[in-house]
Amino acid sequence: MLRERLLRLPRRQKRILQVITDVFLVWAALWLAFVVRLGTDDLTYAFREHSWLFFAAPLIAIPLFIRFGMYRAVMRYLGNDALIAIGKAVTIAALVLSLVVYWNRAVTVMVPRSLVFNYWWLSLLMVGGLRLAMRQYFMGDWYSAVQAVPFFSKQDDGLTKVAIYGAGSAGNQLVAALRLGRAMRPVAFIDDDDEIINRVIAGLRVYKPKHIQQLIEETGAQEILLAIPSASRARRREILGLLEPYPLHVRSVPGFIDLANGRVKVDDIQEVDIADLLGRDPVAPRKELLEHCIRGQAVMVTGAGGSIGSELCRQILSCSPTALVLFEHSEFNLYAIHQELELRIKRESLATQLVPILGSVRNSDRLLDVMRSWKVNTVYHAAAYKHVPIVEHNISEGVLNNVFGTLHAAQASIQAGVQNFVLISTDKAVRPTNVMGGTKRLAEMILQALSQESAPVLFGDRSAVHQVNKTRFTMVRFGNVLGSSGSVIPLFREQIRRGGPVTVTHPSITRYFMTIPEAAQLVIQAGSMGRGGDVFVLDMGQPVKILELAQRMIHLSGLSVRSETTPHGDIAIEFSGLRPGEKLYEELLIGDEVSATDHPMIMKANEELLTWDSFRIVLETLQGAVDRGDYPQVRMLLRETVNGYSPDGEIVDLLHQQRRMEP
Repeated sequence: MLRERLLRLPRRQKRILQVITDVFLVWAALWLAFVVRLGTDDLTYAFREHSWLFFAAPLIAIPLFIRFGMYRAVMRYLGNDALIAIGKAVTIAALVLSLVVYWNRAVTVMVPRSLVFNYWWLSLLMVGGLRLAMRQYFMGDWYSAVQAVPFFSKQDDGLTKVAIYGAGSAGNQLVAALRLGRAMRPVAFIDDDDEIINRVIAGLRVYKPKHIQQLIEETGAQEILLAIPSASRARRREILGLLEPYPLHVRSVPGFIDLANGRVKVDDIQEVDIADLLGRDPVAPRKELLEHCIRGQAVMVTGAGGSIGSELCRQILSCSPTALVLFEHSEFNLYAIHQELELRIKRESLATQLVPILGSVRNSDRLLDVMRSWKVNTVYHAAAYKHVPIVEHNISEGVLNNVFGTLHAAQASIQAGVQNFVLISTDKAVRPTNVMGGTKRLAEMILQALSQESAPVLFGDRSAVHQVNKTRFTMVRFGNVLGSSGSVIPLFREQIRRGGPVTVTHPSITRYFMTIPEAAQLVIQAGSMGRGGDVFVLDMGQPVKILELAQRMIHLSGLSVRSETTPHGDIAIEFSGLRPGEKLYEELLIGDEVSATDHPMIMKANEELLTWDSFRIVLETLQGAVDRGDYPQVRMLLRETVNGYSPDGEIVDLLHQQRRMEP
């Protein structure tokens, strides 16, 4: 194909071809200038008397074209700067030619004065116009030049037809990128600005949001791309609610921050962020709270490779600690977060020492050695098993990791003289019906009990030596985070991609949701506010009904829900039943006593606790029950210790069930 052959030519040959073409264009413009001025009757006489102009014009124009970089521009990506350069070069060439004509008027027949003016606008039209035409040709995008014409706009080229919501700068950049990429065909804009409604921008008509059905009928649009990166989440949720009834797949372009940081390009199309469906705008973090326990200090994050742990590391790195210790038992997760943060440190020339440590929170000696070696000031304890059904099937591992892992980390912090210890807790610790929630509440109670002791005898220390406790323990409790491992959101997306069905455990099940970055920021800020033994609760907003979330995700994928009333829908929703230990509703407070803090998104819960001496007895009994595999005893201890613990059904630990089946 000619286009591919031209594109494969060496750069030198392309420039020579452009120069030759421009010489002919200059001659053509000069000839037409004579035609416009003298008509066709006097052309022979004019050419005989003024033939020298056909040598002078290209000798003047071509060096100027070279000087203004017209042969350095890549034709496919010709932009406004190149067009301005063409205008300058052609204008100066015409002015120089007029000077040459003036200098030679004494020895030659006078040249008509309007000839140079005609030559100027004809050169501008031909030299610039040909380049614009060739840009369209090399882009393979002829339709974009004529799609404002109704007849041509209806032609089907096989590309997915998309409407752009937002006719601002981001929307126009997206249109240009889509036309260049030829993966989708933009057919219309949607915008709220009444001043541009029904106007044509970049060859596309602008529709009102209330005229989307008309847009679909007139353009055949199949998708809508949101090009409103600066809109608030509340506004985006309003827009998504408006688009949901239509059979259109809704996606979005990235925000300005991601674009500016170079993480994504304007044509990186993404699925709609579920945070937009929640519609809650995050509260800007308070810098003094973010940096209080971090800036200029050595910080350690346990479970550093997990969903929350890794985001904590990112946020912590922004607050300039002297050292950041990544403590993680998964080799792959540790490698991934270490590589990410190491690249960021190099890119931003940060002074933080990054320390990747492979280890388990169940190894108390390893924890103490690490904290002492790097003189850790603050610990964020995010290491935990949190998947409810899996912990329900593996009770001993859940207890050892969530309860005794927290105990080891807390006691190592006391021994190493750590100043601040922040536990990442969960709403499932409130009146739990599962082992995971029960173990997280026990972890909270460990810190509450230790906070009451200025010199406790540590658990497992047979010498009964009192340790000086200078560690300030804080707990932060919140609900589900969007996009975490095991989250329902990526599961729904994958099920929709496969064509369904989408599985929801129960029609009435609800959950609290928060984005991972927002949760991590609030955890750090809450950890700076505690005085010791505080249980902070994050404001999670309103609980979300999972069934409604699934329905909205299906609708925004451009599909419909299949049900008894709509048997011809695209995606069915099936109810799989509550899993072992799963609750219909999650809570954030055990009692009704809650007090406000200086931060609008952080509350303080006032809840009952045990003394350390009493709790040590509970821990000894619990450890013995786990060592023996006595899961009924574990359940009984949780019932007696954890307020509101109410397990539903039989013990489903896999080892326990297997032993019961053996003769």
